[in-house]
Amino acid sequence: MFSIILAAGWPIWPLLLASIIAVALIIERLAALRRSKVIPGGLLQNVATEYQQHGGMNEAALGALEGQSPFGRVLAAGLRNVGSTREVVRESIEEAADIVDHELGRYLTTLGTIASMSPLMGLLGTVVGMIEIFGSQAPSGGSDPLQLAHGISIALYNTGFGLIIAIPSMIFWRHFRAQVASFILEMEQQTLRLVEILQGRRRN
Repeated sequence: MFSIILAAGWPIWPLLLASIIAVALIIERLAALRRSKVIPGGLLQNVATEYQQHGGMNEAALGALEGQSPFGRVLAAGLRNVGSTREVVRESIEEAADIVDHELGRYLTTLGTIASMSPLMGLLGTVVGMIEIFGSQAPSGGSDPLQLAHGISIALYNTGFGLIIAIPSMIFWRHFRAQVASFILEMEQQTLRLVEILQGRRRN
């Protein structure tokens, strides 16, 4: 493997760096976007019980709720406006959800950029390799076809490596974006539902 990397030339080194970054981002997002970390189980029921038992939640309790999880931040935004109209409550929930969406989508732009640019970087490496191969041929044209074919195959390593990086990066980027969107929708719906129950507008 190392001999292949050396043979592929300098264009493969940016691809190697991109692959390391992509793997690191995927691992980090897999850990950060666990459901138990974003929407802890039982949090909604615990908040509803505490609110009803104490007749509300003070600012200290709401601040603690915000620090628990992304879902806690959206819940706190809704609970701060329990006494307001539905429109005000919805706006406050959506504003908090937008901030959470930005935080949950951290690094995804970088991962998407790697997914889209890796094939182009690989193609660039192949083009550079082809230029070097044909530029080094003798003017008389007496080149060895086997040697030429070997040189072309080495140049194509860059394109292949670029695709190897791009495909899983794109898959995980799309997965993470869909996961974040699903989390945000669920948090907004559950928070609005809780606020309406506390306001007496809904039974369950």
